[in-house]
Amino acid sequence: MPAGDITLLRRSFFIAIAATLISPVISVAADLPDLKGKTVVVVTENAYPPLQFVDPKSGNAIGWEYDAMGEIAKRLNFMVEYQNTSWDAMIQAVSDGQYDIGMTGISIKDERKEKVDFSDPYMRSEMFMLVRADETRFTDAKSFAAFDKGLVGAQAGTTPFYTVVYDVLDGNEQNPRVKLMETFGATVQALKTGDVDLVLTDGVAGKGYVDASGGALKLIGGPLGGDDFGFIFKKRSDLVAPVNAAIAALKADGTFAKLDKKWFLDYKLGQ
Repeated sequence: MPAGDITLLRRSFFIAIAATLISPVISVAADLPDLKGKTVVVVTENAYPPLQFVDPKSGNAIGWEYDAMGEIAKRLNFMVEYQNTSWDAMIQAVSDGQYDIGMTGISIKDERKEKVDFSDPYMRSEMFMLVRADETRFTDAKSFAAFDKGLVGAQAGTTPFYTVVYDVLDGNEQNPRVKLMETFGATVQALKTGDVDLVLTDGVAGKGYVDASGGALKLIGGPLGGDDFGFIFKKRSDLVAPVNAAIAALKADGTFAKLDKKWFLDYKLGQ
């Protein structure tokens, strides 16, 4: 990865971390809501490192969101039952009440609020361009748009999909340059094999894929906008208020900052 790109990515991340660290510590009630040991079903995709993914060494599902949800469950006194589903089914399944909470780096969007309720934001992300390490035909969003043979892999209905359609290409959601795939992992694999030339990803997740690629991938260009991440719930779920209270507590006492350091700075994917 060019030194300038690494500096930009790190600067973006450390600004976000600094905002967390220097925010005034708000007064949070010592007694959070008690959910009395009830079981809460949480669904995820396990395809978005370092937020949630399957550890290639142990085979266990791990990540920032797993640790955060574990802390939320502990503070609110509930048991977590994890389930797995694809991204394209998740929002509707949570809306239908098949699961209590959805977590997979879900951007808070007004159109999604028509189907589900969101928690307060727990993280902010920015999109970056993930390409093969030997890519020289384009270096940023403008030059990719001009490279009319370039293909991009994306999941329909995701922030990367809408960003590449409306901020990089021509606003046509049926643009044949966008190759739709079911999972984020599939888009990265297609990039590695040369079936597509570009994948958009959150900068943190992208850095994880670069670090684990053995020099096969790199990030290029600058950030393409930003989104807040939140957990999703069935409309009018009675879990929203308790989870929001726990999120506030975990921000205030520095727990989220510790998880940021653990997963975004210290953890090395695949090592």
